Amino acid sequence: MRIILAGTGSAVGKTTIATGIMKALSEKYNVQPFKVGPDYIDPSYHTLATGNTSRNLDSFFMKEGQVRDSFLKGMKGKDIAVIEGVRGLYEGIDSINDIGSTASVAKSLKAPVILIINSRSLVKSAAALVMGFKALDPEINIAGVILNKVKNKAHYEKTKRSIEELTDTEVIGGIVRDDNISIEQRHLGLVPAVERENSLKFIDIWCETIKQSIDLDKLIEIAKSAPKITSELIPIWNKINKQPVKIGVAFDEVFNFYYKENIESLEANNAKIEYFSPLKDENLPDVDGLYIGGGYPELFSKRLAENENMLKDIKQFHLEDRPIFAECGGLMYLMNSIHEDMVVNVYPYKSVLTKRVQALKYTIAEVTCDNIISKKGERFNGHEFHYSKVIVDDLKHDMAFKILRGKGSYNQQDGFMERNTLASYVHTHVAAMPDFGGNLAISSRELEG
Repeated sequence: MRIILAGTGSAVGKTTIATGIMKALSEKYNVQPFKVGPDYIDPSYHTLATGNTSRNLDSFFMKEGQVRDSFLKGMKGKDIAVIEGVRGLYEGIDSINDIGSTASVAKSLKAPVILIINSRSLVKSAAALVMGFKALDPEINIAGVILNKVKNKAHYEKTKRSIEELTDTEVIGGIVRDDNISIEQRHLGLVPAVERENSLKFIDIWCETIKQSIDLDKLIEIAKSAPKITSELIPIWNKINKQPVKIGVAFDEVFNFYYKENIESLEANNAKIEYFSPLKDENLPDVDGLYIGGGYPELFSKRLAENENMLKDIKQFHLEDRPIFAECGGLMYLMNSIHEDMVVNVYPYKSVLTKRVQALKYTIAEVTCDNIISKKGERFNGHEFHYSKVIVDDLKHDMAFKILRGKGSYNQQDGFMERNTLASYVHTHVAAMPDFGGNLAISSRELEG
């Protein structure tokens, strides 16, 4: 069973509705959550709601066969997939094709779509919206509608009748306007659930709202209508390392932006994962390589700076030529400072948070020199989204990537290289770099050999 919850646009309430549905269905089913697009924050709510790690599906990172492979890997042992879309159903990187859109994932998976509409002040015009969305691409199966922000029962019934009689599409529920169930925003979107002590309280509220407002039996019926996936599968990672290694992964309230598949690709390449906290642990675990992902280190920079033993351990790890790969927030942590707080100091540059977004888009990168995760001449798709920047007056390091689409860290380049440490603003997904896990594992054992 699978269902996609798509919006007519951004800010129609997809995340609260999707998370509430996931929580409600979890009372009876083993729910596997997914998110379309390069997002770390919405999936953190999905994960809390279901107890299963939410996964990302993205046709910019993934070929069609990889979308299916990733989906089926995630669905092992699960009953139903609930997939939250990104922006509007048809929004992608281009105004004509499907790449990066929810629609592309719907077609790859042959998944029925429930369209979420912000129905404030709409009645018959809501039917026009549904009609247009269905007509634009008949290959998309828009099997139902959820009306959000309805004024009252009378408004809901009038709008429901209009949609059902004029578009032959069933409305499976309506949610009355309630600003009390909205969630806090941060500079890159929703506040990560891992930081919120009261996140579960909010999710419970959304769940109760959904149970009172949505016909979940009808939603399950629609999910059951999805056909069996029989089309080609393309593996999202390659298995190229056969010798055991240990990889330390930074994971706490500071660093928690990881794609689950990236970690799994390391495990598939005989890496044992040891999680550690740069914020709370005094020392690194006994490992062969490090992976420091993204997050919000600028909010914890003082406490990170105060953990001097950890800073010294990571710096020593670097000086011993053991591999460290850092993305975005991890890159900031490896600079000499975050604002005025001194951090690891692998690189002699300052990182600062700015008031304006520095980069927020899909990227294409060309590898210009061999490094611990990729080889010269390769190209890979990624994404960057950050309000921080690195202040580089005099570049003293080689850069691993030439940015063909996007911005990068410095002068259309990214991937600061120093010994066996690589730090980049570009977030990678293993589907776009299938040798990622194997290369990092091999790099981590070469020092021993």
